[in-house]
Amino acid sequence: MNERRAVLLAAGLLLAVAARAAPLQLEALTSTELRARIAAGATTALLPIGGTEQNGPHMALGKHNVRARVLAERIAERLGDALVAPVLAYVPEGRIEPPQAHMRYPGTLSIPEPAFEAVLEGAAASLCHAGFRDVVLLGDHGGYQKNLVRVAARFKRDGCRVHAPAEYYRAAQSGYARLLAARGYGAGEIGEHAGLADTSLALAVDPSLVRAEWLGRASTPAQRVGVSGDPRRASVELGQLGTALIVEETAAVIRERTAKR
Repeated sequence: MNERRAVLLAAGLLLAVAARAAPLQLEALTSTELRARIAAGATTALLPIGGTEQNGPHMALGKHNVRARVLAERIAERLGDALVAPVLAYVPEGRIEPPQAHMRYPGTLSIPEPAFEAVLEGAAASLCHAGFRDVVLLGDHGGYQKNLVRVAARFKRDGCRVHAPAEYYRAAQSGYARLLAARGYGAGEIGEHAGLADTSLALAVDPSLVRAEWLGRASTPAQRVGVSGDPRRASVELGQLGTALIVEETAAVIRERTAKR
C-alpha cells in the first residue's frame, strides 16, 4: 500500500510540473491543445497590446511589444487559469501626415483609431468563440487607453466579457514613479518616456532592448532626442521593482473581476 501511495504521489508531482511547464502563449499551442486547456479551466485570455514607436537613441522600437508579452506571461503564471494571446504591435501613435507625436521620428508605426478598435473587437470575439469567458486587454502604451475602455464597454457576447483594467498602465506609470521617488529619484530623471523608469523596465524584461553604450554617455537633453527624463542610472534592479508591482496589482484586479459572474 505504501508503495502504491508513493507511485501515486510521484505521478501527481510529475503532472504538477508538467502543468507549470505548459506553454502560456496561445500561439504555441495546437487547436486541440487549446481546446483541452480551456476545458480544464483556462478560461481567461490576456491580450497584450504594445506599440512600435521611437524610444530615443538608446532603446529599441519594439519596447512596448516585448514588455507587454513578458508581463502578460508573468500575470498569467500568477493567475493560473489564463493564457496569453499574440501581442498586438500596430496601434494608434498619432497623425502620419503631417507627423504628430512619435510619428516625427523614424520607425514609429501608426494606424487609425477605428481600425485599432475593430481589430480589438475581432480578436476578442475570436477568443470568446474559442471558449474563453473573459478577455483582458493589457495596454502598455498611454495613448490608446481610452480605446480599450470603449471596446470593453460596448462588447456584448453571451457568456464572455471584455475587461480593460486601468491598473496595469497605472502601475507602470504613476505607481512605479512613486516607488522610484521614494528611493530618491527626481521626476525629471524618472521621466514619462524612455527616461529612468521606462528604461529600467526594459532592462528588467529584456536587456537587449537597451543600448548600453548610450546609457554610459554624459549626454545632454538635446542629444537625447525623443526622450523625456534621464535614463543614465537605469538598472535591472530598479526595473524589477516596477515589473513586480505591475504583475501584482494587475493579477489582483483580474482575479477580482473574473470572479464576479
